[in-house]
Amino acid sequence: MTMTSFGPANLLKRSPETHPLTWRLRYDAEPVWLDEYQAKNGYSAARKALADMSPDDIVKTVQNAGLKGRGGAGFPTGVKWSLMPKDTFINISYLLCNADEMEPNTWKDRMLMEQLPHLLIEGMLISARAINTCRGYIFLRGEYITAAKHINRALEEAKTASLLGQNILGSGFDFELFVHTGAGRYICGEETALINCLEGQRANPRSKPPFPAAVGLWGKPTCVNNVETLCNVPSIIANGVNWYKSLARKDSEDMGTKLMGFSGKVKNPGLWEMPFGVTARELFEDYAGGMRDGYTLKTWQPGGAGTGFLMPKHLDAQMYTGGIAKVGTRMGTGLALAVDNTVNMVSLLRNIEQFFARESCGFCTPCRDGLPWSVQLLMAIEKGEGQPGDIEILLDLVGLLGQGKTFCAHAPGAAEPLGSAIKYFCSEFEAGIAPKKASKCEESVHLLMC
Repeated sequence: MTMTSFGPANLLKRSPETHPLTWRLRYDAEPVWLDEYQAKNGYSAARKALADMSPDDIVKTVQNAGLKGRGGAGFPTGVKWSLMPKDTFINISYLLCNADEMEPNTWKDRMLMEQLPHLLIEGMLISARAINTCRGYIFLRGEYITAAKHINRALEEAKTASLLGQNILGSGFDFELFVHTGAGRYICGEETALINCLEGQRANPRSKPPFPAAVGLWGKPTCVNNVETLCNVPSIIANGVNWYKSLARKDSEDMGTKLMGFSGKVKNPGLWEMPFGVTARELFEDYAGGMRDGYTLKTWQPGGAGTGFLMPKHLDAQMYTGGIAKVGTRMGTGLALAVDNTVNMVSLLRNIEQFFARESCGFCTPCRDGLPWSVQLLMAIEKGEGQPGDIEILLDLVGLLGQGKTFCAHAPGAAEPLGSAIKYFCSEFEAGIAPKKASKCEESVHLLMC
């Protein structure tokens, strides 16, 4: 799979006016280092923010632009920043970049960090000024070795150019930025688990409240933002609120653009910067090129393994939070997976649930015991050794692992694809029940969904 693919020749055009995240990318996929980045208007937004804007001005601009978190949760970025304390006696706070991109089928942050490291640094510099903090950390997935190498080189370039460190560009503002590579846990995508890991503790989510904005890293106020979120900040500061809002399609409630993609047995798997509100069909057919010859689309996930399965008829859904919610699931990371007609759904779900069971922190009972139980049942059904009632038990587990039933969102994310797979492909699960008896699967699915 190519890391960056921009579709057919007529779709290659990218400009600062329409593609704020990707217009600086080189077509040879080499990193954009400082000289080239500055020649492409890099750090001009940071200069504007430091020279002409107060922290409150930056926060209000981002808030009015409607920027939301790009890690999957979609919380408004400006609102999150506004929760950070403004008391002058609090002289220590932190900005953390969540770069622990472990969602299966997702590689958008990796592309940004490997090819545009200075865009992330500039976004963090402006964000640090907005929340008036002097220290930041990029919590990076340990397997992203190339990204770590490129970001560290970019950090040295920025320090040499007085874009990081003390009295940045003569503004009187100080900001130090460091890379911290994690040991590799999916749960570190949850902000408080990330904070615990950064402190050297076990990566368990924390009880909230208190929220990180009040008590975060080492007990100090902390703001955690995703890589793609932070990379949106420079263009908003440079071009303004109205311009940013104009990028999205007319009916979208989400503003700006989003890195989206398709993987699986499609003709042109890849990653593209798209306006919010584009239909999944346009992404699938015009950019990913549809399925490879000999394969048909069976089902698809809109944004990672933790999102529910959708059917081909749902491809007309618009890719924004509310648009995907209308067809029964979440947008997640926006990088879709196309599942072809040769895939057995029981085997696919067994693989997904094994991943989530392994990555559970083990703190709460529903997640620690419920996910391995689902794996055992799926393994039996996969082998044709499932027992009557197993499907009903799986559906019960989907309910018991749902929102509000567990300490964090890990288990609900694992339950969503399982529930949707049984809903749409009940017969494949029934086929694994021995002896072959009629199941009440469809009736149970109906009761669950109601």
